[in-house]
Amino acid sequence: MTLNAIKGFLPVSEELATAGQPSAEQLAAVRAEGFEVVVNLGLLDPKYCLPDEAGTVAALGMAYHHVPVDFQGPTGANFEEFQRVMRQARGQRVFVHCAANLRVSCFVALFGESDLGWSREQADAHIAKLWKPIPVWAAFLDAIRHDSRHEQK
Repeated sequence: MTLNAIKGFLPVSEELATAGQPSAEQLAAVRAEGFEVVVNLGLLDPKYCLPDEAGTVAALGMAYHHVPVDFQGPTGANFEEFQRVMRQARGQRVFVHCAANLRVSCFVALFGESDLGWSREQADAHIAKLWKPIPVWAAFLDAIRHDSRHEQK
């Protein structure tokens, strides 16, 4: 199985890929491709997630981090937790997902700016590959970009 079969799959670099919600079989493919860490930004809603993603990921030998982000109300604390998890995973191959790769596109873009040396234009181009953020997400992006607590450490 190819990772391109995962909804919204987008390789960002050799160490980082993003997508929408993968199936259990697709998580096995993520592992087979050498990823070591899975970060889930989706909510634990049975309509959108696996019954036991944490257990599935652990059984595959990968680390699992859940940073639940309400699509209608992302927060600075959500981004701070995501940033902490991503910094902790430095040097490992990381697969980040949510339901449709919309939340993730914004979080990865902001992390790109704060920690990966991306310009604002690069970050915005990354997001634009997947969607044009709705007002709550545009406001979130603006707020995080103007909060000095999120600068590279």
